[in-house]
Amino acid sequence: MSGSTNQSIKPVTAKVNQNGNLSIGGCDTIDLASKYGTPLYVLDEATIRTICKDYKDAFASYAKVNMMYASKALCTMAVSKILAEEGFGFDVVSAGEIYTVYKSGADMNKVLFNGNNKTVSELTLALELGVGRFSVDNFLELSLLNELAKSADKTADILLRITPGIECHTHEYIQTGHLDSKFGFDLTQVDEAVELILNEYSNLKLRGLHAHIGSQIFETQVYHDEIEILVKELAHLDEKFGLKLDEINIGGGLGVKYTDKDCPPSTYKIADVILKSLNESIEKYGIEPPTLYIEPGRSIISTSGVTLYTAGSSKQVPHGKKYVAVDGGMADNARPAMYGAEYSACVANKPEAETLQTVTIAGRFCESGDILIREISLPELGEGDILCVYNTGAYNYSMSSNYNRVPKPAMVLVNNSQSDIIIERETLDDLISHDRIPDRLK
Repeated sequence: MSGSTNQSIKPVTAKVNQNGNLSIGGCDTIDLASKYGTPLYVLDEATIRTICKDYKDAFASYAKVNMMYASKALCTMAVSKILAEEGFGFDVVSAGEIYTVYKSGADMNKVLFNGNNKTVSELTLALELGVGRFSVDNFLELSLLNELAKSADKTADILLRITPGIECHTHEYIQTGHLDSKFGFDLTQVDEAVELILNEYSNLKLRGLHAHIGSQIFETQVYHDEIEILVKELAHLDEKFGLKLDEINIGGGLGVKYTDKDCPPSTYKIADVILKSLNESIEKYGIEPPTLYIEPGRSIISTSGVTLYTAGSSKQVPHGKKYVAVDGGMADNARPAMYGAEYSACVANKPEAETLQTVTIAGRFCESGDILIREISLPELGEGDILCVYNTGAYNYSMSSNYNRVPKPAMVLVNNSQSDIIIERETLDDLISHDRIPDRLK
């Protein structure tokens, strides 16, 4: 099989229904907008489960694979529940993500805690809740984690996160594997870290190595190079210290298709490259086949999500662009303003209507840079029409804010013509629930 779900702009269940409206998960998007209000995040359960199956099928030929969902893409209890049912573990980067996964009922032994500046309270919580792996990022964390594990009378299983020195052609803000990065040990520092673990940090158990090369990756050679670097380092540590490390975590980063010009490789193509490189490297460096950890995030959740907006005011610049404003923007999707990210969209109440105009979709927030989509061709988009922006499952809700004191949208999960709230829409009282007025001002 050559294609996979990450290569589609739309959820797998997206279609035009008998009312002539866009339907997702068997639910009419216009009905969803009416029932739950807009902006509205919509997640298609079938798409999530389909991409999970793609990953499991793609890597089925290698016996020792652990799939870990990168929770930073979108972390809710319902999403965590679905991923756990599909057999995935979790890569988490904060106490909030740890607690969300824990409260969803997931197996905490299948959780890996990652991050470059974990706090004492976060590490303590992770130890208390039985997180299975810690990806240690630096020398301070080695010392701190050992001290906390000792105090808790526990041994923490760890991976060392290394910087492999690989640059992928993606946005500079989402490159993590190149040498000039805030993440991980440089390869020249690994021996020193291992010596500390073996000789001083008796409450740490080194299990393997972890690397991550970036996000929204379309290349394949970078995975080949990363695998060889990790396996070569395992062989070096065996030769120098007699360590039989049996785990490598290669991160995630597989890209998705936001617009027609995006051409991400399929999960099957990536699996072929990774497993071929792994088998070649195992033979080349003479080590036993390690357990392979993979951490997809965006490619698991992005395509499943859409955001529904209601169109409002418009502005025709004389001899220039036409702007149509919607009731959301950079507070519910920061990526266009932050990265220059591009999206595809349709008018959900007339998805098959003739394209008549090129417009720029503007957000409602008080920033000139609050533009969701620049110059997209759409049917006439007027006040009250529902705009559906595709591929918003990843990094939209997770990066959302209350900028301009605007409540965050609701999120619904759709499946088999049923819709369920999985995140309630914030209220005005929610916004002020943590505000306090000092007595001296009363």
